[in-house]
Amino acid sequence: MFEDKKICFIGAGSVTEAMIAGLAQKKLIPLENITILNRENQQRLFQLTKKYGVISSANKQQSISEADILILAVKPKDIAEALLNIREATHQKQLVLSVVAGVTTDYISDLLQHHGPVIRAMPNTSAMISMSATAVAKGTYAKEEDLKIVISVLESIGTVSIVDEELLDAVTGLFGSGPAYFYYMIEAMEQAAVELGFEHHKARELLIQTLIGAGHMLLETKIDPTILREKVTSPGGTTMAGLKILEEYHFQEAIKSAIKQATKRSKELGAIYSESYK
Repeated sequence: MFEDKKICFIGAGSVTEAMIAGLAQKKLIPLENITILNRENQQRLFQLTKKYGVISSANKQQSISEADILILAVKPKDIAEALLNIREATHQKQLVLSVVAGVTTDYISDLLQHHGPVIRAMPNTSAMISMSATAVAKGTYAKEEDLKIVISVLESIGTVSIVDEELLDAVTGLFGSGPAYFYYMIEAMEQAAVELGFEHHKARELLIQTLIGAGHMLLETKIDPTILREKVTSPGGTTMAGLKILEEYHFQEAIKSAIKQATKRSKELGAIYSESYK
């Protein structure tokens, strides 16, 4: 599927590196068929080309026009400028994959001014270790074959689920931001452990394994999290004492509110950057 394909990344951030690393590990495409372009940071391009053996071309327009797959991996605030700068070199036969939060496939098509296939994806930072939970949605002009290609690319950095595009802002709030919520909880648990007398490194070691174990319990047993929680919670026991405090502080409501607020912000940012170039 990929042996003769050429991929061009627009943007050279952490998601780009994660995807290149995944493609290299899975040997899905010859690395010399991958080009990365960046607006300013030439040192970053040098680092990536040296580390992975991909290409950084001085002829940006040629690299874009010859690519079979364009991957948009810039910041949301830069997407309009990036698309306007590359538009003349793009064409309808190219598959465009966007990992830009909040920016719709229709908006991308409008700025490119053609009906080439556009697919939008939202990976998370766990892509760096090929453990991302990534959601994808195809745009108006994308076909099932385009979706299969994108899924193959994104499976190099973790698992992939297909969703309707209107859910991608919620995906951003849930799974894009999700790792930060877990890290925030671990921060608090580490602080509590230190206050209780643990050495910091020992507390972290135990907490990481606790988190990994809980994740594997969910994954491997397929048991509902409510039931798993109840199995840990003995009447009048230590877990119940702790959970009562979380209830008093409205822990579940806080988590749900955080996710809804992050989803709302994703929608707002998409609207802001879209409106700025209308």
